[in-house]
Amino acid sequence: MGAKVSVIINVHNPGDTADACIRSALEQTLPAADREVIFVDDGSTDGIGERLDTIADLRENVRVLHLPHTGSASRGRHLGLAAAEGDYVFFLDQTDLLERDALARMHERAVETDADVLIGRLARDYGPPMVAFERSTARADILRDRLMSLLLPQQLYRRAFLEEHELGFAVPGGRLAEQTFVMRAYLHAKVIAVLAEDVCCHIGPRPEAVEEEPRAIVTGLSTLLTDIDTYVGAGRQRDRMYAYWLRSAALRPLLTARFADSSVDRGMHFRLVQELITERFPERADRYLPVQLRAVAAFVRQGRLDQIVMLSNSSKRAGLSAELTEMRWDAHILVIGLTVEVLSGDGLPDRYRVDGERVHWNPPRSIDGKLLPNDVTDITADVERARVDVYVRHTQTGVVHFLPMNQNVERLPDGRLYIRVQIRGEARLDVTNAALGRPLSPGQWEVHVRMFSGANQARSRVGRAEGPLNCLGVLAQRPRMRLVVPCWTDKGELGLAVEPRSFSESIALVSPGVTVRQLDGHGYVVLPVPYVPPSGGPPLELVLRSTGRREREVCAPALVEPGVPGKLAGQLVAKVPVKRHLPGEDHLGPGAWLSSLRTAEEEIGLRFGLRVRRGRVETRPAVAAELPRRSPMGRDTVLHRIGRRLPGARHMVRWARAGRHRYLKE
Repeated sequence: MGAKVSVIINVHNPGDTADACIRSALEQTLPAADREVIFVDDGSTDGIGERLDTIADLRENVRVLHLPHTGSASRGRHLGLAAAEGDYVFFLDQTDLLERDALARMHERAVETDADVLIGRLARDYGPPMVAFERSTARADILRDRLMSLLLPQQLYRRAFLEEHELGFAVPGGRLAEQTFVMRAYLHAKVIAVLAEDVCCHIGPRPEAVEEEPRAIVTGLSTLLTDIDTYVGAGRQRDRMYAYWLRSAALRPLLTARFADSSVDRGMHFRLVQELITERFPERADRYLPVQLRAVAAFVRQGRLDQIVMLSNSSKRAGLSAELTEMRWDAHILVIGLTVEVLSGDGLPDRYRVDGERVHWNPPRSIDGKLLPNDVTDITADVERARVDVYVRHTQTGVVHFLPMNQNVERLPDGRLYIRVQIRGEARLDVTNAALGRPLSPGQWEVHVRMFSGANQARSRVGRAEGPLNCLGVLAQRPRMRLVVPCWTDKGELGLAVEPRSFSESIALVSPGVTVRQLDGHGYVVLPVPYVPPSGGPPLELVLRSTGRREREVCAPALVEPGVPGKLAGQLVAKVPVKRHLPGEDHLGPGAWLSSLRTAEEEIGLRFGLRVRRGRVETRPAVAAELPRRSPMGRDTVLHRIGRRLPGARHMVRWARAGRHRYLKE
């Protein structure tokens, strides 16, 4: 019986960056007899080819194909696919990472659903969120389930299905060749399944793609549109698919700096795109485009290359203003009130022209607006459909989960002839089921927001509101008692920490909310405390270290005062003597000071500093100080050094201390 899954991995001079990818492919829970790994070495010169040959000599399920260097991932995938023997194939790049049970889970679901294509949950720490993983489905639809946002080759394909329909990667190929391959697979597949519960593959940074020639792009698009005509009947669905490829492959490249700066090649590129749009893209598909691209499509049909170049040079990336208006806990649900508005490239709110009941986009001043008919600039329907998405992203894994949002679109008059579009809403983050019905995993989560205003779209982090920070934490009761703390980055961006490792860390997370009061020659440093256990927590000490030439350390005992559970955070107060002239060893003197919090077990850097100037103490943002790492086994005695050499001793001590959850103890 042959392999169930073949993993095809392209490599080229990765250095050490491919080690994690190689290890993740070799250490799968799917039995070795049920999988094969095919490495395609694209003429590497850093010794990776020899390393892979050594691995192949030791493992029967590993093969290595050596190619002369082409710089094309498509050629390697094409040859790897021809050599594969598994029932299913999975394509991987050298910077990607598979979860240990990914192949087993994906193969099981593919067999269960009889899928020709199975899309396992992907995660990445860059780019827009992947919206297709809001739920698992055994029969996914290309448009309804937004699969066109997932035109990445990192999916599981039935090999017999690819061979039957002669699906492969165009050579030399680039990003468009990858997307075309995936789109054609979607069109031909009888069953496409989505596995959304757990991450299967972490997408790494993409290598530089092969630059595709405009003529090859046009030829590939024409072939793809013929496939769409064959498998999708005339109507709204076909027009929406046409609009996607018109937007991404034909029009957007015309607004890039590369196109605008290439005076020699852009004329030929423009003529090819003009012929393609005239022959293959009906004007009715333009209504599914953003307004700027509707304008570009109109200029292409008019043959006005000059207007497109001016539009490209005058277009600046839109920004986003996401004002936090409220943040409170409703039991274990964090309620986030927001006012969101898209900003133009100059940082001012977007304004739109009003003509009776209709709303119109304002083209840049360098553009001849008379060339654009009203149906191109009319964004009335787009404004009515304006919306905000709020989502959380795990800082380590890149996993994204969208939050439910109640929102209202408001038109704000801005003078006699203009309006602004603003959305006010409320997002609810239920920490017990935000992850597709399951609790959020431990760690730190960023809170992001993106808005579609009618004319522009932009995304941003949620920033802090004016005034004191809300740092109240709550105890979520499911699946077990866990502390959840809203926290803030050094830039004032909202985040959420699930299950901090210790009482001290929970305070460090919210330490940007520090205040200092001075009275009778002392500085009273006051820190918010998200949650104070009934025991009051372990004894704490505030440590301040000078940053000048003379290293000094001032320590002060810290008193923790409880707040009102569920309503008001507690606070930590440390009393530090301050002296302007000839300060003693226990006094704060002139200069800058870094802060940390010390317990009997650990010392954690705090994210603020102090500056003493003319006897006054001021707080200032600071990155948490890097502190010397203390032994997890306590004081560094001879006995402890011997203990650290015992197999498993270090892990047993860490496990025992992690199980205590001192900030949750009665």
